[in-house]
Amino acid sequence: MKEFKGRVIVPIHGADSLEAEALVSRNGFNTLASFQKALMFGDKTAACSDQNNPDIYGKPMAGKALCLPATIGSTTGGMVLFCAAAIKRQPACLLFSRPIDSLAAAGAILAGVWTENPMPAIDSLGDDFLAAVQSGAKVKVSGNGTVTVE
Repeated sequence: MKEFKGRVIVPIHGADSLEAEALVSRNGFNTLASFQKALMFGDKTAACSDQNNPDIYGKPMAGKALCLPATIGSTTGGMVLFCAAAIKRQPACLLFSRPIDSLAAAGAILAGVWTENPMPAIDSLGDDFLAAVQSGAKVKVSGNGTVTVE
C-alpha cells in the first residue's frame, strides 16, 4: 500500500473518503476525444473514445478513479467534464499527478455546483503516484487530499 498527498481542488461531498477502481492514463488526457461517444451517442459506461490514448482506449471511465498526468486538447474540456456529470457518466474522481489546468478544474467545480453528481479532484500527487498506480487497483481518496493505492 502506498500513500500520496495532493491538493484538494474539488472536495468529496457527503463523506470523509471514497473508494474506486483506478483507470490510469500515463499520457495527456484529451477530455473531448475521450468522452465523445458518451456525450454524443449515449454510451452509459463512458468508454474512452480517444484512440490516441492506448492506456485507456475502449475502457469504461464512468465511476472510476481517473488517474492522469494532465488534460490536453480542446478548450471545451471543462464543459465536457460538466456534461459528463450532468448525464451521470463522470469518473468517481479525477487524480492528477501534475497541477490541474484551469479548464478541467472549472468543469469539476461546476459539476459539483450545478449537478447532483460531484466529481472530486485532487492534483499535484507527483510522478511517483502515476508510477505506482495501475489500472484495476483499488484507490482510496480522503477528504484531506491523501490518496492510498492498494
